[in-house]
Amino acid sequence: MHLTAPAILVAARSHGETAVIARMLTEQSGLVAAYVAGGRGRLLRPVVIPGNMVQAEIRAKSDSQLPFARLELVASRGPWLNEPLPAAAIAWVTALTASALPERNPYPTLYAALGGLLDAICSAEAARQWVEALATYEALLLRELGYGGERPAIAGLGQALEILDRQEPLIGRYLLADTHADVLAARGLLRQRLARMIS
Repeated sequence: MHLTAPAILVAARSHGETAVIARMLTEQSGLVAAYVAGGRGRLLRPVVIPGNMVQAEIRAKSDSQLPFARLELVASRGPWLNEPLPAAAIAWVTALTASALPERNPYPTLYAALGGLLDAICSAEAARQWVEALATYEALLLRELGYGGERPAIAGLGQALEILDRQEPLIGRYLLADTHADVLAARGLLRQRLARMIS
């Protein structure tokens, strides 16, 4: 395997003393896991943050080997991780994507939608401006994996929150049923913070 492509980093797990196993969503190769040497070091720690856009060079000698990756930062989500709502939204959508998608199956529509959603979260003045995109992304993920119907028609914040609530059991039952980590806890935190906007 030899792949050089832009990627959205969706998960990073410590490995050994200084390395990281990064999971990245690419447009043409889908979700790819790779070993990043020095990923916990001073230079790469700000790069291997879920939500970041990176330029990835991924190499493996065989399909059965975990690839090695060299990453270069393209766009950082780090500045928004100090803001409670954007941080919760970034944590949820990256954890959901990393947990739900199978490895190395291309989902170009999801790649574009996730990039657009992360951009919206980080550029909007208020969460009201990206909650609809969040509900649409969840619906798209369900649909792309064979568990959903049409794109929901959303008129306003209240309806977007209702759709998020309706989608939660489907996500738990179909997309996250086999995960060991409690990924839905990230969604619960986000939903609590969104509820404060209308109370």
